Amino acid sequence: MRAGIAAILVLLLSAPFPSDPEKEVAFRWIEQNAATTRKVSLNIWSNPELALREFKSSRELIQYLQSNGFRVEKGVAGISTSFVASSGSGKPVIAIYGEYDALAGLSQKAEPIRSPLVEEGPGHGCGHNLIGAASAAAAVAVSRAMEAGNLKGTIRFYGTPAEEAAGGKNYMLEAGLFKDVDILLGWHPGARTQANFEYSKAVTEVRFKFKGVAAHASSAPHLGRSALDGVELMDVGVNFMREHVKEDSRIHYVITKGGGQPNVVPADAESWYYIRANKHQDVLDMFEWISHIAEGAALMSRTQVEIQVADDSHEVLPNRPLAEAIDRNLHLVGPPKFTEEERTLARKMQEPLKGNFQGAFAENIEPLPDQVAQGLYSTDLGNVSWNVPSGSLGVASYPFGAPIHSWQVAACAGMSIGQKAIDVAAKTLAGTAIDLFKNPALVEASKKDFQERKKGYNYRLLLPPNRKAPVFQEAQ
Repeated sequence: MRAGIAAILVLLLSAPFPSDPEKEVAFRWIEQNAATTRKVSLNIWSNPELALREFKSSRELIQYLQSNGFRVEKGVAGISTSFVASSGSGKPVIAIYGEYDALAGLSQKAEPIRSPLVEEGPGHGCGHNLIGAASAAAAVAVSRAMEAGNLKGTIRFYGTPAEEAAGGKNYMLEAGLFKDVDILLGWHPGARTQANFEYSKAVTEVRFKFKGVAAHASSAPHLGRSALDGVELMDVGVNFMREHVKEDSRIHYVITKGGGQPNVVPADAESWYYIRANKHQDVLDMFEWISHIAEGAALMSRTQVEIQVADDSHEVLPNRPLAEAIDRNLHLVGPPKFTEEERTLARKMQEPLKGNFQGAFAENIEPLPDQVAQGLYSTDLGNVSWNVPSGSLGVASYPFGAPIHSWQVAACAGMSIGQKAIDVAAKTLAGTAIDLFKNPALVEASKKDFQERKKGYNYRLLLPPNRKAPVFQEAQ
């Protein structure tokens, strides 16, 4: 008897349910299945995998969705770790995307001090394990609400690999997988909780491959032509260029190949660049300039250079009706609430960071801005958002001051701190999707806003036609 009363009290004391019966079904499903969803998230966190190598992570999400009645098409767009899962049929098609790739060098234990699980191994320093699990839970919850409320249409989950490098969504877009989608929704961990009404930065990912002639660096240096000289001369030229670009520009690179040992003139060398700006047109202009610098470096070093565009993404196109719908549902759900123990852990993680932090976490919902804001990040959602009306939110998942792509974020993604975002994100996405199924006028308003913002824009990309994603084999 006491156990039954306790169970009732848990339900009564949980977050208030909406008056909308379909949302009540969805929210209850999310709560009742929270332990399973957290397990999925932690399984992905415990097995971090780099872009296009998310073999275990994609299987984890596929199994979760199939066990909840979704039809799954695997290996879409020529990527073995991508998939599309569907429930229902017909229009509208409301989609939710999930990411699950990790970052190189950010292996981290679920602890408030820097402590890698595997030295120099990958880790979820962007919280993608949280995204995949919460987004999948939202999709399943919506399917349950559709069944209970007899709502018509298709709820779809896009398993999108390689957000951090290679741009999995772009390959899926090029394969035509988003053609029949009416609305796309998603979320991302952040330092604050808010509906997103902002542009991201456009970004182009480029590899500059220099080819020279090998020779003994001491006995026959005059016979060699150093590909590394080409890379370094190019980098010097780009660094001089930085003085003459717009304030919002970002140019960063690593040298991915520089030679085997010093006494051999390197015949092959390569640098890997990300070129960013608030607007894609400015990225195109900088790419042209940097390409000329690379060609000049090849002339100076008497080498050859091959320029390969690996990915190219526009800034995210914001959508006001979707931002307002997400904001309404976010306020219905509420932000994550943290314990004093979690605040203590957060303050410990803040110790090596610069800044005068007013608190450990953001525990409120940021107001939706009246005007479109400008974000500093880039994402492969950008191109999709120029083809499908898209909306998203951020949920506080790590302490104030912690930079995204840091060990602090990786640690929180494996702690209760980050796991709390799953409930908030899943309910907000589910609630927004249900609004879209029940209210055709909201879908149409979102599409109208989408068309208005695109009007007169010449959409073009640097991507070569009919390209194929790199293929990796799973280690046995």
